[in-house]
Amino acid sequence: MQVYRRFDIATAKPTAEERARVPYHLVDELDPAEDFTLARFIERAEELLVAIRGRGAQPILVGGTGMYLRGLLRGIVPAPDIDPALRRRLAAMHERRGDRAMHRWLSRVDPDSAERIGPGDRQRVGRALEWWVASGSRWSERLDTQGTWGATGERYRCLKLGLDAAVEWLAPRIEQRVERFFADGLVEEVQGLLAAGVSPECNAFQAIGYREVAEALRGGGSMDEVIDRVKIHTRQYAKRQRTWFRKEPGIVWLDARAAPESLLASGLDVWTKFVRQSAI
Repeated sequence: MQVYRRFDIATAKPTAEERARVPYHLVDELDPAEDFTLARFIERAEELLVAIRGRGAQPILVGGTGMYLRGLLRGIVPAPDIDPALRRRLAAMHERRGDRAMHRWLSRVDPDSAERIGPGDRQRVGRALEWWVASGSRWSERLDTQGTWGATGERYRCLKLGLDAAVEWLAPRIEQRVERFFADGLVEEVQGLLAAGVSPECNAFQAIGYREVAEALRGGGSMDEVIDRVKIHTRQYAKRQRTWFRKEPGIVWLDARAAPESLLASGLDVWTKFVRQSAI
């Protein structure tokens, strides 16, 4: 979500000081009205990999979106053509029934897709349901046999580092992070986006924090309740991340509870060994 301009606070974009120290890419690239798809990410990421290596530098991919990492490393299945009339019918159904009901439907017909896609990710829930209705088969099965999951090897040699922490350690930090977003002006940022004409239906507004605040501003509701919902949705997302990355092969896990200096030293040690082994 950091790719979208003006969606700053709850996406935790790197600060101006951080950007001055290290070049960051795919930040503030798109207008919120544009949709940033997995295929588009892979195309831009591959361009940047070539450019970064061309400067003699080492590219580092940072983030928590496992599907984007796996798509870059293993490739993707092209999205099927869907009848526009079917897409409109399902979108109207989504509006009537709401995110939870549509996600429950997906859980019944394609539980693997439902496990990796959150209820608030309306775009991906819709795509998986479109495929089911149109073909009678599961999108997750197609991925297994033809694409991201079924690919036998990775397209890039890489070292994967993961940060691991117990839920009881992580939960209060999630709460503090969410509270900091609101203290830093998340509500005012959303008000400004809506006032500027950014549609609440655009993909950027599906981000956790933005979606809940926009719904409250449009329909009313206590911001204390909104903060609680954002905390719950963030914890649920963290659980899905943990489930996803536990299935990702080759990750070297580091203890997130360690001091930053210790984490840096551990990461560099693992990297040094990886480089030495690759040179043999």
